[in-house]
Amino acid sequence: MLTMFGVESSGFNLSIGLFLLFLVLLYWYSTLPYSTLQRCGIRHPKPAPFLGNMMLFQDGFFQAQRDLIKQYGRVCGYYLARQAVVVIADPDMLKQIMVKDFQKFPNRMFFKTATKPMSDSLVMLRDEQWKRVRSILTPTFSTVKMKEMVPLIHEATETLLNNLKAYAESGESFEIHRCFGCFTMDVIASVAFGTHVDSQNNPNDPFVYHASKFFAFSFFRPIMFLFMAFPFLAGPLSRLLRDKDSSELSKFFTSCIQKLIRQRDELPPSQRRRDFLQLMLDVKTSKECVSLEHFDVVNQADEQIVTEGNAENCHESAKPSQQKRIMTEDEIIGQAFIFFLAGYETSSNTLAFTCYLLAIHPDCQKKVQREVDDFFSRHDSVNYTNIQELKYVDMVLCETLRLYPPAFRYARTVEQDCVVNGQLLPKGATIEIPAAFLHTDPDYWQDPEKFIPERFTPEAKASRHPFVYMPFGAGPRSCVGMRLAQLEIRIALVNIFKMFNVVACKDTEVPLALKSTTTLGPKNGIYVKITKRENVNDA
Repeated sequence: MLTMFGVESSGFNLSIGLFLLFLVLLYWYSTLPYSTLQRCGIRHPKPAPFLGNMMLFQDGFFQAQRDLIKQYGRVCGYYLARQAVVVIADPDMLKQIMVKDFQKFPNRMFFKTATKPMSDSLVMLRDEQWKRVRSILTPTFSTVKMKEMVPLIHEATETLLNNLKAYAESGESFEIHRCFGCFTMDVIASVAFGTHVDSQNNPNDPFVYHASKFFAFSFFRPIMFLFMAFPFLAGPLSRLLRDKDSSELSKFFTSCIQKLIRQRDELPPSQRRRDFLQLMLDVKTSKECVSLEHFDVVNQADEQIVTEGNAENCHESAKPSQQKRIMTEDEIIGQAFIFFLAGYETSSNTLAFTCYLLAIHPDCQKKVQREVDDFFSRHDSVNYTNIQELKYVDMVLCETLRLYPPAFRYARTVEQDCVVNGQLLPKGATIEIPAAFLHTDPDYWQDPEKFIPERFTPEAKASRHPFVYMPFGAGPRSCVGMRLAQLEIRIALVNIFKMFNVVACKDTEVPLALKSTTTLGPKNGIYVKITKRENVNDA
């Protein structure tokens, strides 16, 4: 009996010992990465085991990121679960990272939990695969292509204006952000895929419904906690623990795009539209080669350094590598997927924010309308060339993107230990570029919270550091669809303010509550009233 009791006691003690050892090893694993930032001299809040500093961002990244920089400095950090993140709000360092030393930081942050088609999209592709796909897509957004897209944008704009006219006649407030979401979805469907969605007349359109679900993404779900705390589980358990909403979304878009591809294959070449989808299908079986060089930089952040940057890039790319100019069907579906989603959310947010700002600043709205009236006294309609004449409209749009940049933060990965402006950046860390903070940094902007479109006169832009304003990113990984986004937004705004006044009302939230998990958008929508301008004929 004593012997048996002794064996049981020994076994119990062994179990306790193994359990304690497991707890020690678990704690060790949970805190293992948390010396990375300290080793590099980067200040950061104290991380919690497994979670790091994730709980700082449970209400979004927009304000939390600002608070972090104000407390810990322009180069600071945090831990997203086990991932070290270096936040850099120094514009000189960002110029180095995003353009001059781009080859050291060529990739965006990669999520092991990403599944098809998202994993095959341009934002997730890496290294040579990204260069090849980006090289193929860039011609889609040339000046020639933009001119071809104008009539299609006008068609969607006419539907938008008819819907706004109905709201004007009702005299009631309405949610203009949702209205613009339907408009931008129609534009993307038309100019990119030659398909008619008509989500404006069908507000419950499945494309809008599923796209909205994508932007409800959050790190603060059990499955995301699990994968970020234990990244080695992402591979083996991703199929078993796949998020239901994400899976439904992927299946919906994949099946829609595959259907469009089959429809194109059945058409004779002469009847195929020259759009985004067809450009990708044309190179599906191409035997041509494409040079993997640095790309033209077209954003405002690059304007003052483009000559210098091109000179450096030419030197680096004296003997550019080449790959076949070909895209797989998975890659085609991936680009179509991200084009739908990115084009929908960012453009609709920008249109809604612009109308909101002009509604609460009626003096600026009157300036817009005077410029628009003058424009239409000289032109019958808007096209890609003459829209460049609308300088004040452009300043209003730029100022809106300064205050409310939909893409308010960007990420790059550090491919190897390196030093930038004296700061060691560790291999494997993520660099976070806080565009929203830089856009309202009082060191570079006077009265940064005020809406002042005149900040974007040519003289004002030339006097400012180019890397404190980056609504579309900067360098080779900047937004490939920037020209299309600006074109559809400008055409919509010009036509809206030709016919209507946008008016703040009791339902208009001032200041706006914002959501900022993925893109920056209005948390509770944007409610305004709209009235028809006097002495303006329907056109």
